[in-house]
Amino acid sequence: MKLVIAIVQDKDANKLRSVFVAHNIIATRFSTTGSFLRAGNTTYLVAVDDSKVDLTLQLIKETCSARQQFMTPPVSLNGDTAEHTFPIEVQVGGATVMILPIEDFKQF
Repeated sequence: MKLVIAIVQDKDANKLRSVFVAHNIIATRFSTTGSFLRAGNTTYLVAVDDSKVDLTLQLIKETCSARQQFMTPPVSLNGDTAEHTFPIEVQVGGATVMILPIEDFKQF
């Protein structure tokens, strides 16, 4: 078994949950916050058999697409805003995924 940890943008979280349910993939979901964009994220913990890892990754990739977005960087603590007053285009969305081995799995 593997533990798939997937961090996705909130905008994609509900759709991914529906996709997981449709494919009988059980996931635990909780809210997280990213540091750079200070935007809401959702982290899924998914324990799956080795045979379902590829399917799980495929579903995440198909559901959580990267896209471009404009954002205004936060003001620096030293008060220097001259270089940071204009919105910049950044890539958001997609997913950050980590896969870990599960040594033991029990459900009570």
